[in-house]
Amino acid sequence: MVSLPHRSVLHGAVSAPCLCCPKGKDQFDNLEKHTQWGIDVLEKYIKFVKERTEIELSYAKQLRNLSKKYQPKKNSKEEEEYRYTSTRAFLATLNEMNDYAGQHEVISENMTSLITGELTRYVQELKQERKSHFHDGRKAQQHIETCWKQLEASKRRFERDCKEADRAQQYFEKMDADINVTKADVEKARQQAQLRHQMAEDSKAEYSSTLQKFNSEQHEHYYTHIPNIFQKIQEMEERRIVRIGESMKTFAEVDRQVIPIIGKCLDEITKAAESVDHKNDSQMVIEAFKSGFEPPGDIEFEDFTQPMKRTVSESSLSNSRGDGKSEPKFGGKSKGKLWPFIKKNKGAGPEDFSNLPPEQRRKKLQQKVDELNRDIQKELDQRDALTKMKDVYIKNPQMGDAASVDNRLSELAQNIEKLRLEVQKFEGWLAEVEGRLPARNEQPRRQSGMYEPQNPSAVNSCAQDRESPDGSYTEEQSQETEMKVPATDFDDEFDDEEPLPTIGTCKALYTFEGQNEGTISVAEGEMLYVIEEDKGDGWTRIRRNEDEEGYVPTSYVEVYLDKNAKDVYKPLQKISE
Repeated sequence: MVSLPHRSVLHGAVSAPCLCCPKGKDQFDNLEKHTQWGIDVLEKYIKFVKERTEIELSYAKQLRNLSKKYQPKKNSKEEEEYRYTSTRAFLATLNEMNDYAGQHEVISENMTSLITGELTRYVQELKQERKSHFHDGRKAQQHIETCWKQLEASKRRFERDCKEADRAQQYFEKMDADINVTKADVEKARQQAQLRHQMAEDSKAEYSSTLQKFNSEQHEHYYTHIPNIFQKIQEMEERRIVRIGESMKTFAEVDRQVIPIIGKCLDEITKAAESVDHKNDSQMVIEAFKSGFEPPGDIEFEDFTQPMKRTVSESSLSNSRGDGKSEPKFGGKSKGKLWPFIKKNKGAGPEDFSNLPPEQRRKKLQQKVDELNRDIQKELDQRDALTKMKDVYIKNPQMGDAASVDNRLSELAQNIEKLRLEVQKFEGWLAEVEGRLPARNEQPRRQSGMYEPQNPSAVNSCAQDRESPDGSYTEEQSQETEMKVPATDFDDEFDDEEPLPTIGTCKALYTFEGQNEGTISVAEGEMLYVIEEDKGDGWTRIRRNEDEEGYVPTSYVEVYLDKNAKDVYKPLQKISE
């Protein structure tokens, strides 16, 4: 801060720089500019803190929106994914970020109340105080200027009277020495000289009195009034400086107060991250997606040295064991069969979930049973509540009509009966899957057992599509494979449908021997077409060419979805060859 003018500057009498002269006025002008600059600095700091609070609020809002954006939606598939430890840790991170945002809101609120609010009120008080001090200073300055003007006027009057008295004395002496002047004229001149001398004496007395008064006022002005005003201005400036320093300290303390809570949020995020259990998550995936299929049995040896006893490869889709039964004819294009429990997607699946693998089907049926039991419990609770209400109405007819709830009770009874029948139906299917009850239909068997043995003569008279040891297929155009399988609703469903369109391509990452019905063998590095994506059971439906299609494990292939997959059929075929 610029040192304020003190007595050393103002010491002395009229000869010293006084506030009535330009040099004296500069003292107040300089102080006025400096104190105004101090207020401007304070207001600038208030503006700085306000913008900081706005930034904190904006940051907190963005953090909250970010946390909300990635929160799982209720009753969605995404919410089910948060049962894994890794996703639960992510959810904990989102919640902690929400609390983290709250601390930035606290920073904004505290800075607003403790700094900007307090300083804004203080600035208003400071402006009023400054205005008062400079008003007193100008008033004192005007008073001393008035006294100075009075002194100057008295001095000039005394000087003028002295000169006139001197001229009157000289005129009297001249008249008294002149013998030609009458005695009356001399007497008149003498009286005039005496009058002028008296006036000069009076002016002298007045000037002396005025001078004494001015010296007293000037001493009081320079040694009392002005120093007091300057001291008050100095104290005002020092309070301003102390206040802005304290505000800067508060600025840091507001931030420091939330650091422990922010640190706790970060500790919770770290704790959530350390709770991630890869073994647990992997086991949950296994439990969620295991199919329940039995591993395939050994492949039987195919003796090609005896053409009459040749059998179709067990892994092919037209395998049979020859029991003399006739086989249905397959045209030039044979359609790959699927497992009896995997049907083509025609919108919603069957009610008994027979299109799913055994383990997945068991889980779905169990979920359905649990859901129906919960619905039954809700209906029972409503029935109990209505029954109690009816009893109250019977005992207190003024409260309501007991007959008014009969229709609702009847409706609830019907709903409960329907739900119980549904539960029995699904429990039957569940028991069938779990083996507690005998299966309704013939149990699925390996493909080699799905077909009746072929008649040797029929085998001799027809050609077959064979699968070579390296996984490729050979066709004998001169012969048609004639086979007969038991007619089922499952087969009829597939025989009447058009081939599924190609939706992409895939590359086999590993060799897969498709030995179960509906699967297809692939060789490592082979390029194929995707005709149906993984529906959550771990299998992807693919096609090698127009005659060969089936399912392979999704983990065995790398899928490339492509709307124009049909256009690259020939190049892929060449690659596979």
